[in-house]
Amino acid sequence: MEELYELRKYLESGKYKDALLLLDEMEEMSRDDKINKISSFMEVLLIHLIKQAAEKRTTPSWDVSIRNSLRQIAKINKRRKTDGWYLTNEELLEALESAYESALDSASLEALGGKHTPEEIGARVDRPEILRLAFEEILEKSGSAGV
Repeated sequence: MEELYELRKYLESGKYKDALLLLDEMEEMSRDDKINKISSFMEVLLIHLIKQAAEKRTTPSWDVSIRNSLRQIAKINKRRKTDGWYLTNEELLEALESAYESALDSASLEALGGKHTPEEIGARVDRPEILRLAFEEILEKSGSAGV
């Protein structure tokens, strides 16, 4: 909220260049927040997809978690007023790839009784296939093949 107060000061005093710079900074902060939220839900999505692949089964709670993550990713990524997206397809894929290692670490604590290291779980699953599946599910839930 400090930024809004500062913006008001700039506008009231006619410092429009400073106001525009602050607006750019605020926009970047907002975008970073969206990306962080999307990445968190991507990690949850990947955790459950990795567990499904490692255990070659699913559970109702994993399925619900996957659906919820997909809904949240689509919701957060959607720009409401401009009817666009915060992250492009390429950026979504990059975010998924970035989230994979953390997801693998977390999945190793739960999959197969938590008795395997992330490297062992990683060797049991097909990383490119999990990322492809996650990406396709995100695009499908977003209602667009060209986000």
